[in-house]
Amino acid sequence: MTTEKPNNLNILGEIIKPGQSAEISFNVAKLHTRTPVDIPIIVERSRKPGPTVLFTAGIHGDEVNGVEIVRQIISKGINKPKIGTVICVPVLNVFGFINMERAFPDGRDLNRVFPGFKNGSLASRVAYEIIHEVVPHADFIVDFHTGGALRFNAPQIRIEQGKEDDDVMAEIFGAPFILYSQNLNKSFRNTCNKMGKPILLYEGGKSFHIDNNVTNTGVNGAKRILNHFGMLRSKFKVSEPTKECVKIVSSKWVRASYSGMFKANIKLEKKVEKGDTIGNITDPYGKFNHFVKAPFSGYVININQSPIVYQGDALFHISTEIVE
Repeated sequence: MTTEKPNNLNILGEIIKPGQSAEISFNVAKLHTRTPVDIPIIVERSRKPGPTVLFTAGIHGDEVNGVEIVRQIISKGINKPKIGTVICVPVLNVFGFINMERAFPDGRDLNRVFPGFKNGSLASRVAYEIIHEVVPHADFIVDFHTGGALRFNAPQIRIEQGKEDDDVMAEIFGAPFILYSQNLNKSFRNTCNKMGKPILLYEGGKSFHIDNNVTNTGVNGAKRILNHFGMLRSKFKVSEPTKECVKIVSSKWVRASYSGMFKANIKLEKKVEKGDTIGNITDPYGKFNHFVKAPFSGYVININQSPIVYQGDALFHISTEIVE
């Protein structure tokens, strides 16, 4: 990894010298009321050369727990490095965050338009600027996400299988699960990988919700990454992960066989055995009660917390193969 950096950092025309702090306003566009909309980019630089670590969140506007993690990294001063540079972008999709929606106003998913186009759609233009103005400065990236809708993800790091360096960094982060998954086309992770930028994708929690365990796992993981690079100041303590990491090679969704009122009776992160009762689906009239049973053994890494489900809805995400 590169540790020596040029004296000055140039992001969106702003010059940040070693030892300086800066909040750069990335002017995305204007609302239909002509009100300007900016994405704040918070930069903290040490006088001593070192790596540049980028923390991003809010690529989907409804994933507020990731935003909270980066907010805490900033508010606690974790982003003030002993060496090198830390760049934080707490809300990539500021339009979705303002409107409390997952996508951009044009309906596009920001995480499906990377690397973007300079003169493309609004989402595409934002992706283009992030990829060309911010990502090139980074030596390592952590991107924070949450589960969609009411599906609650156990804290997990997602990486591609077969990349030893990513494995090492994922273990250092210390989430209870590492889920090996393919990069999605036109996603932020896939684009960064193609640029040769190592990236960890952290998943935890659900949309429009802030969970203390998910937040603490994310913040502690960020501290471990910075500590690994010698960037974390001595005032911060680095704790060992409370659980041994489980590496998941493959997993499957358990889907609802019936529509009705749904209640899970197994806790997230627990291991279930084939045939265990893990939830039930009922009707509002007390005449129907279907017990949901685990079709295979594995760890529960996602639970649908919606009280109402329809036939075919995803209820549980359970591992089917792990690294022993």
